[in-house]
Amino acid sequence: MLVFSRAKLVFLSVPKTGTTAYAEALAPQAAMVVRDPPELKHAPVFRYNRFFRPALEKFIGEDLDVVAVMREPVDWLGSWFRYRRRPFMEGRPNSTHGISFDDFVLAYTRGQRPGFANVGSQTKFLEPQRNGTRVTHLFRYEDQAGLRAFLEARLGTRIETHRHNESPRLPLSLSAEVETRLRRKCADEFALWDGIGENGAYRPLSDADG
Repeated sequence: MLVFSRAKLVFLSVPKTGTTAYAEALAPQAAMVVRDPPELKHAPVFRYNRFFRPALEKFIGEDLDVVAVMREPVDWLGSWFRYRRRPFMEGRPNSTHGISFDDFVLAYTRGQRPGFANVGSQTKFLEPQRNGTRVTHLFRYEDQAGLRAFLEARLGTRIETHRHNESPRLPLSLSAEVETRLRRKCADEFALWDGIGENGAYRPLSDADG
């Protein structure tokens, strides 16, 4: 998570969306860089709201904007699958060695997910809070140009990023049957993704669902 006091901007770090590269590039401009522990580095909206927002609003102001990145749901799961298939993960409970991508996604759609498929939820991470705290600008992972332009304009600086924590390159394919199940079980993930517009504009699910 990054906090830019002068720009009144908070950049949340959704796992597997490439935000580590931005953290490295923008650390010199940030008033606060939360790198560790992972529970705080990747603080979702509810945790930001509870632990960070009160202090930031007291010392920076109440009109803080919050920016985040969301990845296409199947691609996001594919990134987790590859990440947990790195060589040193073999033999660990959450390893995906010896598991097909279909089986990984099927396990993700279960009510009780096994350890290797327990990777959280982007919609849960981004879920608005009852007091109105929410992400104000949400960019698609694939729209790096839009995200970069937004940050450069807001922060008044040029940004150069480098890839970090790259997972092994593996060809992944998801059967039509499994994808249909995923889209049915995790419809909110796809609805949020589909609702992201240009320049970070989007409609939170809580608003869309009334």
